[in-house]
Amino acid sequence: MQRKGINYDTGFTRIGAPPSREALVPDQVRREMEIIARDLHCNAVRISGSDPARIALAAEYALEHGLEVWFAPFPAEMTPDELTRYFAEAAQRAEHVRQHSQRVVFVLGCEMSLFNSGFVPGATYVERMQAMMNPQALANLSVSPDDLIQQFNAFLRQSATAVREHFGGPITYASGPWELVDWTSFDIVGVDLYRDVSNRASYRELVRAYFTYERPVAITEFGCCTFRGAADRGSLGWAIVDRSTQPPQLTEAVVRDEQAQADELLDTLTILDEENVDSAFWFTFASYSYPYHADPQHDLDRAAYGVVKILDSATGNIYPGMPWEPKRAFYALADYYAQTT
Repeated sequence: MQRKGINYDTGFTRIGAPPSREALVPDQVRREMEIIARDLHCNAVRISGSDPARIALAAEYALEHGLEVWFAPFPAEMTPDELTRYFAEAAQRAEHVRQHSQRVVFVLGCEMSLFNSGFVPGATYVERMQAMMNPQALANLSVSPDDLIQQFNAFLRQSATAVREHFGGPITYASGPWELVDWTSFDIVGVDLYRDVSNRASYRELVRAYFTYERPVAITEFGCCTFRGAADRGSLGWAIVDRSTQPPQLTEAVVRDEQAQADELLDTLTILDEENVDSAFWFTFASYSYPYHADPQHDLDRAAYGVVKILDSATGNIYPGMPWEPKRAFYALADYYAQTT
């Protein structure tokens, strides 16, 4: 594995949900990048968020500590035309960062058919997710599924061309596994590929299928939450949080289990290494809007993918001044990356 990575959130916002990270404190970001490089033994970090200026700030600190930067703007609720303009502007910031180091990759969005409008039915993220789970909704459209795929790939080509006008480094896209992407416009194949109960037996075959495009393969996201049974839910483990209440609470009485998260991390990393994946990015370093709580009903960290748990106090932490402390997955990831080349 060439790139031993992790995802890092600078703040993502979509309609109907709170920001994933309210404040971005430069000193904290710099220290977290140092920890990611020195203590987790990562050599790459996928820095995502809605604001390219925030990504650029974090990227500068990442480069300081020798990390390869995957500059990953993460837009939501935009139309195709708005997205292309957004990516062109983000590419200018990414190119400015790249002038300090050639080790910068541009990630042209994330699962855009789900998070943005104009590709599948639905005015919101939730409506689009429901539509994709309902074949009848897609069958009732005035265009065929093949036409939708062609339109989406035409958009990707147009946006990739707009990015290359401003950015001189390699480009990829963090695709959803349901998106049939034409990868000819990209330098690296990228996919958010979580394991769950539905694909556990076929996960290796799913990974191998992405090598048919004759490009390096990056698993831009894989991960697991921090409760018993979360490995079976994969990318939907977070969905047990009810934010309509104050404070937010869990909708199920799940058992906190840090070891289950660490085990899933190691199992998946072993597969990705054995299948010669070029790059792997665990999701995520910290789930800033899923804080730990002693009360199980309000312990949102159980539904968090982060390798650290967010605390309401920085006192007594082995990392002074940081508003979090490591979980078992932190040490599992650090040990694995330290022992692999």
